[in-house]
Parts: sequence; C-alpha cells; structure tokens
Amino acid sequence: MKAVVQRVTRASVTVGGEQVSAIGRGLCVLLGISLEDSQKELEHMVRKILNLRVFEDESGKHWSKSVMDKQYEVLCVSQFTLQCVLKGNKPDFHLAMPTEQAEGFYNSFLEQLRKTYQPELIKVCIIVLLPNFSACAFNSALL
Repeated sequence: MKAVVQRVTRASVTVGGEQVSAIGRGLCVLLGISLEDSQKELEHMVRKILNLRVFEDESGKHWSKSVMDKQYEVLCVSQFTLQCVLKGNKPDFHLAMPTEQAEGFYNSFLEQLRKTYQPELIKVCIIVLLPNFSACAFNSALL
C-alpha cells in the first residue's frame, strides 16, 4: 500500500467539471492498493495517516499536531496509479490490486478510518480511470 499525504487548506476532486468531493483544512490522501496488501497494512496505514504530525500547535510549533488533534478533515482518493512500475516507456500496473478486489479493500480502509476518527470528517472519492478527472485540485499553502 502506498499513500501520498498532503496537508491542505482545502482540497477537492472534480470529474467532468463537477465537484464530487471536497474538504477544508486537513489532509488529502491518494491511496494506492497493491495485490499483497492485507488487513495488517490497512490498519497500519490508517494509524499512520491519522497520527501523522504535520500541523502546528497553538503556540506555532511546527510538526506537533495530527489531523485528529486539530479536528481537521481527511479527503481520501483511491489512486491505483501509485502502484505503477515503469517498464521502458510503458507503465505497468500489475502490482495494483484488481478493481473488483480493490473496491472492497478501499471500503474497509474507509470504514477503519471512520471507526478510528470522526466519520463526518472523512470524505471520499473513488477514481477508476474516469475521463475528465481532475485530481485533487488543492491549495497546499502552509497552514
């Protein structure tokens, strides 16, 4: 499992010119699920994302508060392309979990996030080769 985590002042996902999901301050997480991922990796990633100290505290000290400490939002985007292996000039996605399997695994990941944190602060988007997809157009100014 691979995740790209970006702290944001706001983030959104737009498909075909229509916004399908958005958050205010918090974390935008692009999640790539591999064939070999298990419940153990899922739980580890949830714990890491929610406890990652990337925000400043009340006194301005950097890297001291997590998204849970600050009660911020989390936008999760399923992104199989993170499992890409470059073979010459052609991307190879054989390490990515197949769509049918990945959908259930991704839903389990979201369920674990919601169980561990506040469900209303978890926003989601599932991307499966959609045309006109605009990946997380976010403003990532320092918080």
